[in-house]
Amino acid sequence: MKRMKKTVILLFMAVAFVQGMMAAATKQSADEAYQQNRYEEAVRQYEELLATEGESADVYYNLGNSYYKSKQIAKAVLNYERALLLRPGDADIRFNLEMAKSKSVDQIVPTTEVFIVTWYNALVNSLGERSWSRMAVASFWLMLVGLAVYLFSRRIVWKKAGFLGAVGMVLVCICSNLFAHTQKSELERRDGAIVMAPSVTVKSTPDQSGTDLFVLHEGTKVFVEDHSMKEWKEVRLVDGKKGWLPASAIETI
Repeated sequence: MKRMKKTVILLFMAVAFVQGMMAAATKQSADEAYQQNRYEEAVRQYEELLATEGESADVYYNLGNSYYKSKQIAKAVLNYERALLLRPGDADIRFNLEMAKSKSVDQIVPTTEVFIVTWYNALVNSLGERSWSRMAVASFWLMLVGLAVYLFSRRIVWKKAGFLGAVGMVLVCICSNLFAHTQKSELERRDGAIVMAPSVTVKSTPDQSGTDLFVLHEGTKVFVEDHSMKEWKEVRLVDGKKGWLPASAIETI
């Protein structure tokens, strides 16, 4: 029985190892296809990676680059947005996303925000959910260290330092948990979408007979306000405009 168990364990380990090697080889071959300007092949392989291995900021980013090089701007924007959702603090992803968005027809100016709101959003998006979670755990342990110094040190200077350090780490821990929760909510909600149709007319009601409000073009980002209907979605633009468009015209980030 023991030999059989060992054999089964070794078999599982071998299968896992082979699968890992195959995945790595697929990623490597996709990267090689991109570097050799074989963008259609790179797109296919990156798409297969996402389908088999699940979401990855790196793969979304490389897929966005492949679509951008093949001049499919809407799909490039979509995959950059997906990469940024998983890794909001990545400057390279943000730069390429802005570059791709600059190629789209619609240049919508967002509504102005109060400075503190802009600052808060920038701070939250400087790191991803996992990074904020790790910071929360680290600050919790540092808070315990500071508390121990405060309780057991005999020197006043060390007691003050331990107390102030513990208070500071409590604040960092609370904020990190709050930011991690915010990032997690963004990942779960996913109300952002990209217009994939070359152009689409936004209606006043969820019906083709509704009044034409404005026209959007591929690559434009919208936020879905109403998910209750299957064939139509109410969307909001960053400038505050709202309307209804066919669900088939957009793809969720």
